[in-house]
Formats: sequence, C-alpha cells, structure tokens
Amino acid sequence: MKQTKKRLYGTLAAIAFFSGVTGAFTFSVAHNVKGAGKNAGVAYETEYADPNLMQLSNVKGTPAQPIDLTDAAEKGCASVVYIKVVMGGETKTVEYHDPFEDFFGDFFGRGGGGVQRRQVQTPKQEAAGSGVIISKDGYIVTNNHVVQKANKVSVKLNDNREFDATIVGTDPSTDLALIKIEGNDFPAIQIGNSDDLKVGEWVLAVGNPFNLTSTVTAGIVSAKGRGLGANGVESFIQTDAAINKGNSGGALVNARGELVGINAMLYSETGSYSGYGFAIPVSIMKKVVTDIKEYGTVQRALLGISGTTLIDYIDNQKRKDDKYKADFGTNDGVYVAEVVEDAAAEKAGIKEGDVITSVGNKKVTKMSELQEAVSKYRPGDKTTVTVMRDKKEKTFNVTFRNSKGNTSVVKAEKISSLGAEFKELSDNDKKALNISYGIQIKDIKNGKLKSAGLSKGFIIRKCNGLNIKTVKDFENAFKSAQESEEQTLYIWGQTPAGVQASFAIQLGDE
Repeated sequence: MKQTKKRLYGTLAAIAFFSGVTGAFTFSVAHNVKGAGKNAGVAYETEYADPNLMQLSNVKGTPAQPIDLTDAAEKGCASVVYIKVVMGGETKTVEYHDPFEDFFGDFFGRGGGGVQRRQVQTPKQEAAGSGVIISKDGYIVTNNHVVQKANKVSVKLNDNREFDATIVGTDPSTDLALIKIEGNDFPAIQIGNSDDLKVGEWVLAVGNPFNLTSTVTAGIVSAKGRGLGANGVESFIQTDAAINKGNSGGALVNARGELVGINAMLYSETGSYSGYGFAIPVSIMKKVVTDIKEYGTVQRALLGISGTTLIDYIDNQKRKDDKYKADFGTNDGVYVAEVVEDAAAEKAGIKEGDVITSVGNKKVTKMSELQEAVSKYRPGDKTTVTVMRDKKEKTFNVTFRNSKGNTSVVKAEKISSLGAEFKELSDNDKKALNISYGIQIKDIKNGKLKSAGLSKGFIIRKCNGLNIKTVKDFENAFKSAQESEEQTLYIWGQTPAGVQASFAIQLGDE
C-alpha cells in the first residue's frame, strides 16, 4: 500500500479505528516525532503504512506492535449474557379505612371500626443486567444487586438461546452472585489474573447497557484498589471504558480476552457514563464463587482490626493539629486504630499504632488492598502479616478467624435445621386475628426455633425488620441472615391470643 504523510499539530492522542466486525476495535498511537516545537505548539510528522492500522513508535523510531482488541471482543461477547429479572406480581392482602363503614356501622350497630381488607395484585417489575459464563456447565457470575429481589431470572446468550436460571448463592458484602442454567458446553470465558493488571493497560467492558445486547467499550485501567464505601469488601478496578446501566455483572476483559473483573458501578452525576466505571477484581470473585459452590455460603476470614489508610490518618491528624508530625518509617499501609480482643490480629501480636504493609506476599498500601488481600483466605488459614512498628519492620504469623471468633468453616444451614413447618394465613385467619400479614408455625419439633422458645401456632410477622407475608419471605430472610456477619435471625410476632413476643435465633454451627 502506498505510504502517505500527514502533519499534525498539538499533543498526539490515541486514535481508534473501528473494524468491520461488530463491537471490535483496533487501537494504536501515532508517535513518530520528526518536527520541532513551533509557536507554542509542537509539529509532528507521522508516517502511516496503512491508514487503517497505525504503528506505535518511540522517539528513536523503534516500532512497537499495534494493540488489536478484536479477538478479546469476540471472546468477551461470546461469554457475556443478558439477564432479565422479574420482581413483584404477588397477591397481597391490604387493609384500608372506610369512613362510611364507621358511620353506618355505628348507626346500625354493626361495629367493625371501618377497617376493610382486600386482595391486590402487586405490579410486575422487570429489570435487566449482565452476567459472565465461567464454566461450560452453566455457572454464571453477576452482581448481587442484579438478582437480589428477583422472583424469576432468565438468561439470553449471545447466540439468542434463552434459559431459566436458578440463584445458587449471593454475597452482598462483595456484591457478587452465582446463578446457573442447565446444559453443557456453554462458551465459558477464560479467567485471568487481576493482580497482574497494570495501570494504563487496555481493557474492554462487555455487557448490555440500555438493553443493547453484546456491547463492547474500550479504555484503560485508570487505577486499582479503589475503595468507595459501597460494599463491605471492595478493591475496585477503575477504568475509563464506558459503563452504563445494564452493564452491571458484565465482563471486564484484558487484551487477551481473559476475564479480569466483574463490572459493578459507574461514577456519574447524571446517571449515565461520564468518566469512570468500577469492576470487582477476579481475585475476589474466584474465592466467592468457590465458597458458594463448595459450602453454600462465603467463608469470611477476619483479621480483627479497625483502621484506615495511613496517609488518610496522617492528613486527618494534620487537620486537627497543623503542627502534627509523624514518622512511621513509611507512607504506605494501613494504620491500625483498634485491635479486637481475642481476634486473629491480637493473638498474633499486632497492636494499635502498627502500620500493616503486607499480607502474605501481597503488598498493602491502603485499606481496600488490605480487604482484597484478606478476602482470599478462609477461617483457619495461616499467613504472615508484616507491619511497621517504631519505624522497624516486624512480621507476625496470623491464623484467621470467622465472625464467631473461631477457626471453623461456616457451612450453609438448611432451613430444616429450624425444626418447623410453616403455612400462610388465609383471609379468614387474618380477619380473625385482626392482622393483615404473617405466617404461622404449622408444626414444630426439636430444632433452633423450639430451643429459642417458639411453639406451634405462633405467628411470625417480622424477621430482621422485614415484613413476612409469605413462606418465601421467611426463606429469604433466613438466607439473608446466614449471609450477614451476625448470622442471627431476629423474629417478632404474636401468639393466636395476640400476645406479642420476639426471639433471636443464632444460625451456623455451634
């Protein structure tokens, strides 16, 4: 092909050329400097061997390879699915006040108090998101916030096949969920290593924004280890690849087409893309998925400290006292503000005022990186934690513990462990009890409910602050309680005689 020359003025930027393949891009940068500074601008003369494929060169003229993202886009699109969830659509009994019943009831001596009940159908609501096929037998990772309120989940593949999906497990602390479709030989994505990602590296965000399926956007890794205070455990990959509503649960892939993150959030003042998207690294995702499949719930290892990023601690102290000076021997790490009694850190010898700089072989410069490092372990696992104390480096052997303070693995508990059967109240039951919702213990035997003091006939109306209107509501509350740090099910209700009572049921292994 005939070579052409063009003269460009100003700072050169990355140029994107779109190939003929849908959703595929080829990116490169022109950087062959032949001109000189001139009139406050810089004149560049760049040679293009092919107008559709620019070469990357340094100032010495040594050519580098162009970045071709078409293969990565193809792999990402094949493995990313469109998820549709249906919420609501349930029949509920509601109470309303009829003023005419008050008047005519009193006038004719009927009583009734003007309280009427009727059944209403709650409107169905639909929402959509994305997911990533991670195994050939149909396991799919998505965000917890995509499926957490779903009554029904359906999945459409890139080849337009549709399947009903079941929720295998969720983890609100990391905003991850695992769902499954039945079948074999699905196009599973290859999982990469998010620890190897570098700031400035090209990545693709693949998902279904605004119901536009199989959409690919490109950008670079803008930062790693971002903590936004959105989840209990987080260490986001920040990217300037456009992420919008509907991208949640989709794939962040590297230039080789390997999964390195699950898209979760966007930063925007308008509600749509305006700067940065955030993805959950696969280093966290792999542990969550493995735990859900193996144990039914996530095994959360706890170090047992509270603290903050060291530089944030120093800046905060300076705001309180502009004469404050500190020399910890480092400016990177996590300042330990408090050590929990009898927790893993205290038993290992870590003290208040220490600065944690690494966990195992993982360097720690801020709180989000500490969370990510600890999230890879289970209760009972052992590793080393390095701290700076009095400007000297010290290393401690740590055995992680669970939320109950021991090293046992926490297994998902089946609802049958409660030792009770439940039934939904009929309209006549609700009228007789003068309540609008609740479920009743139909039968009870030895189990956690009986041990806590509940008996047959008791009407459960609330669990952990949520109204219980159906048996499904109770099952969901039980599941959420298992996934919480406390692992406690708080029940409030009444006896058939109307005596109110509350109970706290501790879940998990004793």
